[in-house]
Formats: sequence, structure tokens, C-alpha cells
Amino acid sequence: MPNTPYIAFTRRAVLGLLAVTPALPVLAQTGGGTQIVTLLGDSITAGFGLPAREALPFRLEAELKRLGANARVRGAGVSGDTSAAGLARVDFSVQADSSLCLVALGGNDLLQGIDPRRTSANLDRIITRLKARNIRVALAGMRPPPALGRSYARDFAAIFPNLASRHRLILYPDLLAGVAGVPRLNQRDGIHPNPEGVKVIVRGLAPVVVRALV
Repeated sequence: MPNTPYIAFTRRAVLGLLAVTPALPVLAQTGGGTQIVTLLGDSITAGFGLPAREALPFRLEAELKRLGANARVRGAGVSGDTSAAGLARVDFSVQADSSLCLVALGGNDLLQGIDPRRTSANLDRIITRLKARNIRVALAGMRPPPALGRSYARDFAAIFPNLASRHRLILYPDLLAGVAGVPRLNQRDGIHPNPEGVKVIVRGLAPVVVRALV
């Protein structure tokens, strides 16, 4: 998830803007209004390397509608963002009309070997700020490869269930479940999902988002 000059989702662009399964029950609507789901994340949620119609926000919105949720998905992913960068922009990246924010940060912390305690503290502050604004929060985790070292991998993996338990959040344990390490589901860099990989992510993630919206 390296930092790149990707057109719509780089930090420069964002700062410039600042001056389920068939058996899942249909989501009941409150007042018939459309619910806004904001994806606060990095290049995975930004759709790095993909046309907008193949990226996670568009595909997730389509799947939510298929499951009966009257929801619109708003991408707030910035390529290269760490949890610290997400914390720095959460107040303006997640707009006040958001019904739910899916926090999907941590992948770049992992790539940079950032102390899991720092990542956890940043995510904790992001969640706390969103809740203080009466925006519901769901959390997407990231499972590190064992090659990073058993101790680091264990501490990093524990961040997400610990935060979900502390804040009573719905957790999607691994955003890249079924995709990470599968060449046919990733772009050439082996990190970012291709269109087929995005479809796999969406099939697992959408039912979790529906539950968080209820």
C-alpha cells in the first residue's frame, strides 16, 4: 500500500478538498432515508490501480443494495495512509451525514513495522472521535503474515478484536480474507486486489456492514 500520486485518493487531493448472504434479513429502513457508509482507510478502500466501478466503494454499495440495504458508500481511503494519518484527517474525511464509518486502517502500519501499541492508540482515538459525533463504527482488521515475526504478528493481530471488544463494535476480522497471498486475486504488486479480489472482499464484508447498519 505504498504512497502514490493516484489521482483521486492521494493525501494531496484530500487536503485540497478541505480549503451478506441470501439468508440475511432485509435491512429495515429508518424513515425511508438512504444511509451513508463511509470507508475510512488506505489504498485498499481507495481502489488503488482500479477503475472507480471496480473499486471497493462502488462494489460494496452494489452488494449492499442487493442485500436490501438502502445505503450509499462513500470512499475516504487515501493511498499510503497509516493509522496516524487517518487520525489526522478523520474529522473532515468522515462527514457528519455518515450513518456508519467502517475503519479499515493498519495495513501500512504493518508494512512499516510500526509498534502495535501506537497503531492501537491511533485507532482507539479515531473510534472515540467518531462515537463522540454519534457516528456508528465498524472495524475491519488485518491479519499479518507470520513471516513478520511471531511476537509482532501476535501483538498486531490482537489490536482489532481488543478494540472491538472495548468499544463494542462489529468486527470484520480480516479485510483481505481469501485474497491475501492469492496471485489470481491480486494486482502485479501482490498487495492490492484486482477486480476479482474486490468481489471476494465484498462478499465477506457486505453482510457485516448490513448488521452494523441495523
